[in-house]
Amino acid sequence: MRRYVAALLVLAAATAAGAGLYTVYANDRDYARLIADGDRALAAEQPFQALEAYSGAIGLRPDSMVAHLKRGITYHDRGELTAAVKDLRRAADLDPTATVPAELLGDTNLALERYERAAERYQAYLALDDRTARVWYKLGLARYRAGAPVHATDALRQAVSLDKTLAEAHYLLGLCLRDQGQLDLAQASLDTAIRLEPALTGPREALAGVYAAADDHPHAIDQLAALAALDPSRPERVVALGLAHARSRRHEAAVVTLSRAVERFPDEPQVYAALGRVWLESAEATRDRVALKKAVEALTAAASHSDASSETLTDLGRAHQLGGDTAAAERALRQATTRLPVRPDAFLDLAALATRGGRAQEARDALLRYAMLIGESEPIGGVATQIATLSITLGEPRVALRWIERAEDETGASLALQALRRRAKATSLLTSPAPSWGRAGHATHRPKS
Repeated sequence: MRRYVAALLVLAAATAAGAGLYTVYANDRDYARLIADGDRALAAEQPFQALEAYSGAIGLRPDSMVAHLKRGITYHDRGELTAAVKDLRRAADLDPTATVPAELLGDTNLALERYERAAERYQAYLALDDRTARVWYKLGLARYRAGAPVHATDALRQAVSLDKTLAEAHYLLGLCLRDQGQLDLAQASLDTAIRLEPALTGPREALAGVYAAADDHPHAIDQLAALAALDPSRPERVVALGLAHARSRRHEAAVVTLSRAVERFPDEPQVYAALGRVWLESAEATRDRVALKKAVEALTAAASHSDASSETLTDLGRAHQLGGDTAAAERALRQATTRLPVRPDAFLDLAALATRGGRAQEARDALLRYAMLIGESEPIGGVATQIATLSITLGEPRVALRWIERAEDETGASLALQALRRRAKATSLLTSPAPSWGRAGHATHRPKS
């Protein structure tokens, strides 16, 4: 009897073990099938089915790094970045020695503009494998976008030392060096990027800016000309080239470039605005009536568009003012002050017109708005003096004294400001209430009515 019972127990244990082994086998088979189904669905561009299959695999094996990684990649490719981060983070936690989850997690955080987190993930990758130029570049990009160009520079130098053909790394390194004021080194890096990838426009734009900052206008113009040739359908490229000619005092080249642009892009207001500005600058410098007429024509064409900028309308106001048409000038300038972003000079020109017209209140209001827009970005000692003078005219000496102090803070004391201060104080005495005599013979001020 005992032998019979023991045999039954052995048989039961064997059956249970067999059932357990079969369950494991079945789970493994189903897991492998679901992963394969997900891969086939992705190959057939069926992401929903892929996500369902990978989710089923995760249900069978919650600790599967591969299933979490594949689902995270699918979420990333669909633009569902928050969901992607969760899966990729889980994959990285399940296998801290795997580099793929670390890089993809960095990429996803970079796309989410979580730059510091992206940098941390790239650093985790590089702790495992520091010979991958691509990841050093991504680390530099994350640091640069986080506002740390100095630290980005170190990573990018590692990238280009590992792969000298990585044009994007040379380009970004040039931007970092430019931001640190190292223009010669920035120029060299940007030149390298252009040599490696001549069709890239970003390095040429940056290099043109570097040359302009160094007052090397001929080389800046060369880069802008190349950009215009690379992007012939973009009018802003031609505009930038024409205005660069104007800044380097190549007036004829600027006019020719922008006149051709008008012919190619007859419906683009920015082209007319640029041509008008070039003619206006020429008219202001030479008092040439022909140049002024052409400036007004081009700027009027630009201003006729509903989306005309404050800059265009300000230039049109200046052109009318130069031609003596103060009414048209004032109309254009008032329009300019309603378009955002407002060009601060519009308020200066309005103030000048109001002052000549004897409208002191309007003139001061315009100057105050100009000062508010400029803030501390530029010195406004001369404007402060004008505001003080107009405030005295308006009978507001205390306001005048505040702006005299502002002018002295910027330009220092001068005989003219001292005289203006005396005028303000004299006006203050004139506008103070007249004293009356009390019972004890002391002067008292009459209360205001």
